[in-house]
Amino acid sequence: MQHVSMPTVNLAMTGANIRAIRKQRGLSVKDLQDIFGFATPQAIYKWQQGVTLPTVDNLVVLASVFDVPMEKILVIEVEQ
Repeated sequence: MQHVSMPTVNLAMTGANIRAIRKQRGLSVKDLQDIFGFATPQAIYKWQQGVTLPTVDNLVVLASVFDVPMEKILVIEVEQ
């Protein structure tokens, strides 16, 4: 049976991307919290720290707010 390489999302690098793009766009964590309507900023900090990923719908909003394709936010790795 042939081994199939499955792509995975690198949480730490994706989080670093979210942090970097947010800063490039001049947005604070509080700005994102307000945009998403979150009661607390914890979810955003977890994304940036690579603890969790945004849900697909939140990823769509992030890409729109950042004005980048989702592929610029997610770091996908494929094992060789």
